[in-house]
Amino acid sequence: MSVLRSLVESLRSGTVEIVDLTAPLSDKTPILRLPEPFGNTIPFRLEEISHYDERGPAWYWNDIHTGEHTGTHFDAPIHWVTGRDGDDVSRVPPARLIAPAVVLDFAAEAGKDPDFLLQIDHVKAWERANGPLPEGGWLLYRTGWDARAEDAETFLNEGHSPGISVECAQWLAAETPILGVGVETVGTDAGAAHSFDPPFPCHSFLLGHDKYGLTQLRNLDRLPATGAVVIAPPLPIVGGSGSPVRVLALVDR
Repeated sequence: MSVLRSLVESLRSGTVEIVDLTAPLSDKTPILRLPEPFGNTIPFRLEEISHYDERGPAWYWNDIHTGEHTGTHFDAPIHWVTGRDGDDVSRVPPARLIAPAVVLDFAAEAGKDPDFLLQIDHVKAWERANGPLPEGGWLLYRTGWDARAEDAETFLNEGHSPGISVECAQWLAAETPILGVGVETVGTDAGAAHSFDPPFPCHSFLLGHDKYGLTQLRNLDRLPATGAVVIAPPLPIVGGSGSPVRVLALVDR
């Protein structure tokens, strides 16, 4: 049996499960809020074109109004000044959109301290227990923050949300083989990362090293520590710095 046929049979039989890691996208989806004088994205909005009526008797469709970095979304290198000469979302190689993934679970720590930061020692301890980080794969960072996603104020938490330390972000970008980091929070950086040196180190280091970010993920608790495969294809927006994305994981059951 070919590899692809075997995969299809496994999906059909349920021996490989598809887990949706994507938050639903609506006008209630939490969005990042930057202080003045910085610009901000708009909330997601549908604008009806027709709904089986005189504007179109047999069809229903909408215009969508949203930002590239709304809801569960993909950060491309050109999103940050350090990656300004890198790929936009339309030029991300397709082979990098399907990749192995590992889950580092620090939900207990983030539950006690909303400003919890992942450190290099945390990752190295995880590697001693589970094996090396995947070459060309995702590091998915579970904090339990997806439980807050139905309420924007609780989710944003006045700028107090977990993230990754400056030193760890630099190390992950420069010294590990991962292709990117996925998180459950509104962005890949901690809520307090505006005050770090440099500010927003995940964006600065990862995107500057031709790596990617995935944000506002859900259901990471349904994935094993190792062994999942993530499918994360953004819209191929020419010149786009990011894109909402439907993130799926394949898991052996």
